[in-house]
This record gives sequence, structure tokens and C-alpha cells, in this order.
Amino acid sequence: MFRKRPFTNSLISRNMNALLFSLLGTFLFLFSIRHLSLHYSSDQWLLLGSMFCASLILYFYTFQIPPEGSKQSMDSAVYLACLFIFGTPAALALLLLSSLLFALLERKVSWWKHLTNFAIYTIMIFGAGTVFQGLGGQQGQLQNVHLLSYVGALIIYFAINVLCIGIYYYMIDRSDIYRMVKGLLQESVLVYLCILILSLVLTILIVNNGITGLVLFLGISIFLSHLFKKLFDMYMQLQERAIRDQRTGLFNHSYFENLLEKEIRYARSESTPLSLAMIDIDDFKRYNDHFGHLQGDKLLGLLGSILQEEAARAGVTAARYGGEEFTLLMPGYTEQEALILVNRLRKMVNDTAFEGVEILPHACLSFSAGISSYHIDIHDKSLLVLQADQALYDAKKQGKNIAYIFGSSVPIEQEIEIAQDVRDIEQLLNLFLYKDINTFKHSKRVFRYAMDMSLLLKLDANTRKQFVLGALIHDIGKLEIPWEILNKKDALTPVEWEAIKKHVNWGKEMAMTNDKFKGLAPYIELHHERYDGHGYPHGYKGAEIPLLCRMLTIIDSFDAMTSERPYQATKSIKEAIEELRLCSGTQFDPELSELFIAYIEGKTGLEPAQAESSL
Repeated sequence: MFRKRPFTNSLISRNMNALLFSLLGTFLFLFSIRHLSLHYSSDQWLLLGSMFCASLILYFYTFQIPPEGSKQSMDSAVYLACLFIFGTPAALALLLLSSLLFALLERKVSWWKHLTNFAIYTIMIFGAGTVFQGLGGQQGQLQNVHLLSYVGALIIYFAINVLCIGIYYYMIDRSDIYRMVKGLLQESVLVYLCILILSLVLTILIVNNGITGLVLFLGISIFLSHLFKKLFDMYMQLQERAIRDQRTGLFNHSYFENLLEKEIRYARSESTPLSLAMIDIDDFKRYNDHFGHLQGDKLLGLLGSILQEEAARAGVTAARYGGEEFTLLMPGYTEQEALILVNRLRKMVNDTAFEGVEILPHACLSFSAGISSYHIDIHDKSLLVLQADQALYDAKKQGKNIAYIFGSSVPIEQEIEIAQDVRDIEQLLNLFLYKDINTFKHSKRVFRYAMDMSLLLKLDANTRKQFVLGALIHDIGKLEIPWEILNKKDALTPVEWEAIKKHVNWGKEMAMTNDKFKGLAPYIELHHERYDGHGYPHGYKGAEIPLLCRMLTIIDSFDAMTSERPYQATKSIKEAIEELRLCSGTQFDPELSELFIAYIEGKTGLEPAQAESSL
């Protein structure tokens, strides 16, 4: 299954863009060509004919520069040189003849693409010529006093090209035009710089040496094109080696991480499904210990070849994550579609003969897999990996040779696990008993609120577990804040406030040191983000903040308002509800605020002291 984009709208936009560019280019061509002079000497006609032949040859020789491989044919140098020597009309006439011949030579390319390309070149040449004349440039010999006019013409030629291409693709994809133009500039500025400088070199050579200079330039250009192609091919070979795992031939961990980040961005912006599978060979250590590492490497290579072939067929990306672990990144796949694909692969692997696998518990080569799918609350790639890894852990517990979707564990097991995790977190929270008992009591109350809200939100067992544990541990970073600040009775200074704000970063770092609590990091890090984007540490706003982190912000703030704090007055429950409504849409998510307010009002208006003992 390959990722699909909306086809009809992009086709209409593409055709409209082509039509608009073609109309504008045709108009500018007809407007300029009226001034074409045919009163050239025989030498000048010979030179123009030679430039026409040069443009045809250079069309097929391009500059291609790492890392993106941006291409630009060097015929632009000829058109610009013609503009500087003979003027805009002559350059456009040269372009027309070249474009007609290209269309005949490349008949497989749609006619409208040839027309659009001709129109964009026309706009570029017209713009460069207009600026050249406007800045006082004169045709013929290159003069130092008019250097500004040459530089201006070259800049405009480049800028119009980038702008036209940016507008063309923006009208198709409707993505951020600033980001798109910036990307085009980064990719092509070096290529254009080379070609535009060469156009000045060609102008000097032609003016001083005529056809001889043109032939010399042609030879140098072909040589440079060949050299740059060799350089790019060498770079691509090195890059391919850098992103491949040498033992299996699959993409390596670094490539997977970069691709995952890009795919998450795409899934977020386009609202398309994205699934990830973590795959681990069952009992690989036992096989390695029995047959040795060389045979184990062969087994890894076999699985890698199977994954690579099937991934290519399914339109997904397979990578070696490390050791005997692999990943399948599946854009366009829902978690159920991913499960079907992974189970098909698993059965294929089971049926693959390999020396010595009969000693393994399943008497065949097998793997376990954990599957997670992107959803709006995943703000970081590491969380998607953690969820797939947790699902893999669950699959191993169920006897291996099985694929599991994250969150599909048996409920009773979830209850046992959450009870143990709560005890582990409470051991950390006990440190607050001597340092800041208010934070200890606050964390307990927030945990109880979260337990109730998880039921109202109808969370599945695994999401509920993550939410309530995140609520319990959300302020753990305050362990790093000095006792004097945590227990200060007076208002905090700006420096002290900055120290308080750092607790979200410190808490995240603490959680990331324990594999069991890595999935709780978003609750620790993001519970002080605001709905309007004025929170910390990142300034996320609206749906950029995971839904349950927005819920935790409301719970945390409500309890902070209704409990004693050294740096603010305590509010009654009624006052706190009024504050929630007042800040709804700015600090808090409006819908979640009303849901929480309805829950609190349903608690019969208990005062804070009573609420602490009852909730």
C-alpha cells in the first residue's frame, strides 16, 4: 500500500498553474520580440547560430551538487550571455528556437510541460533584461562601471526561477510557501551561483574571442558537468553506505530515526495514518550461543533480505534498529492493516528453512513484533517508538512468535502493572516528604483527579495507565529545585521563577533514565504549556499539545488554585471554577475545561480540605 495524496485537486491546481504561467510567458515573449532586430553582420549571425547549437548541447549537461542533487542545465549561461551581448529580444528568440527543437527531440514529454518550461524561462529572461537595462547596463563589451547591472540581472534571474517553482508547487500542495521557497534556495543557490558566474565568463569569452571563446566555454562546461556528476555519484555511494547496515543491507538506525521524524510530520500535517512495527528475533541469543556469531550473522542477513524484499513490495521501509531488532515504518497503514502485513511476514519467516532453527522453542525461525500507530497526541517520535517497544514486550510475554498492537494487553494484567508502577513512583515521591510536603500531597490529589477523568474520557487500559502515572509523577523535576525556593513564603523573584520553570525539563530527564517511565515524559514536560501558545517550555498551542497533557494542565492548575501554596492565595472551589472559565481558550482547552468543571460540580461543591480527604 502506497501513500496517496488527493489527486483531483492537485491535478486542477497543476493545470491552472501551467495555464497562468503559459499566458504570462507568452504575453511577455510577444511584447519583447517586437523589438527584435535582424540587422546583424554575417559574423554576428554565425555567432548567434553557434550560441543556438551551444544551448542545445548544454541542455543535456547539468550541474548536480550534493547533498540534495539539485540540477540545473547550463543552457541558462548561454541565454544570459546572449542577453548581455545582443539584448532581451535576441535571447528570447534563441530560447524559442531551442524550446521547439527540445519539444521535437523529447516528444514523450507532454506538450504543456514544454510550454510551461518555455514560459518560465521567458519570464526569467524578461525580468533579468528589464533589471539589466534599468540599472544602466549596455549590450556588448562587459564594462566594470556597469557591474551592478550584471549582478542585478543575475539575482533577478535566479529569484524569479525560485519564486515560480515555489508558487507552482505551493498551488499543488498548499504547504508553507515561505518554507518551500527557503528549501528551494538552500538546495539550488550553489548551483545557480556557478551557472550565473559562468554566464559572465561566457560573455567575456565571446566578446573577446568570438566563436573560439564559445567553443572553449563549451568544452570547459562539459568537463565541469562530467566532473560534478562524478562527484555527486561518489557522494551518493558514500551516503548509501552511511545509511545502510552492512550486515543485512537494510537501512540503519540513523536513517530510520530521520525518516520517522519526516513521516510523523507528514502524518500530522496531512492527517494520514502511520504505523510502526518493532520486530525482535525470538531466542536469537540461544541460537548465537549454540552456532556462533558467524552463523548468527547469516541468520540476520536472511531475515534482512526477507524484510527488504517484502517492504519494497508493500511500499514500506525496513531498517535494522540494532542487534536482533528491526523496524517497519508503514506510512498509509492503520494499525490493523499493519498487523495484517506483519503477520504475513511472520508466517513467511516461520516457513523459511534455515540451518539449526529446529533447536529454537518454536522449531523454526520466528520473531515477535509490537505495533504502534501515530495519533494526534504523539508529539515526539520517541513516544511512537516507546509504544511499539512496549507492545513488543507484551508480545514476548504472551509466548513469542506473535504480533501485538500497543494497548491491546489483557485488562487484568494492566491493573497489576499499574499497581506496581504506582508503588515505584511513590517511592520517588516520598523524597518530597522532607523537602516539600505540599508537592507530595498535590501529586497524590492530581493522581486521583486523573483516575476519575480517565473514566469520563473512556480511555483504553493502556492510555489510562500512562495518563494516571503521568499525573502522579508530573512534578518529579521539583526534586532538583532548592528547598528554600520550594518553601518560600514570599513572592518568588524572576530568577526563582526561572528555576521553578526548569522543573519540567529536569523531570523529563529523570523519566528518560528509566525505560519504564519514558512514556510518561510528555506529561512531565508539557503540563505547563498553554492552549494559546504562551506556556513553557516550547510554547506549543492548541492541538500541538497532546490532549491528555491539556487535561493534566487543567487538573494541575485547579488543584494548585484550591490548595495552599507558598506564593499564592488559596481559592475556593467556586472561585477556581470561575478562574477555569475565565482562562478557557487562553490557558486551558475550552472543551476539556467544561468537562472538568462538570465533574467538579458533580462532587457537590466540597471545600479543598474535604476534597483532599474524599477524592
